[in-house]
Amino acid sequence: MKRDNINAINAPQPRGGYAQAVSVESFQRLLFVSGQIPMTSDDVLPEGFEAQARQVWLNVDAQLKAAGMTKSNIVKVTTYLADRNHTLANREIRSDYLGALAPAMTVVIAGIFDSGWLLEVEVVAAE
Repeated sequence: MKRDNINAINAPQPRGGYAQAVSVESFQRLLFVSGQIPMTSDDVLPEGFEAQARQVWLNVDAQLKAAGMTKSNIVKVTTYLADRNHTLANREIRSDYLGALAPAMTVVIAGIFDSGWLLEVEVVAAE
């Protein structure tokens, strides 16, 4: 698979671990991961934003592994935050998980299905 990050010079530059666009060529498979919620496999909701965010990324990782992929396959991330006050903590925890990987990314402040969930994350991966 050939992957290129694209950041047009005549448009705003990304701020914080993402690319404005990601081009993927010669891929064999796409994986669309539904919004992962901050629940453990035994239906426990961690307390606080940081614990919930880390759980969401554990859940994303579990779905990728079940499909035979890793985080290096992620090309697009969409994050839904229940409160914009979590923006900086979200960026930090997401960066901890993604490391140097810079997928295309969108963050939306939204009402989330369950009022106890402080975020939800969906990803698209390719190989």
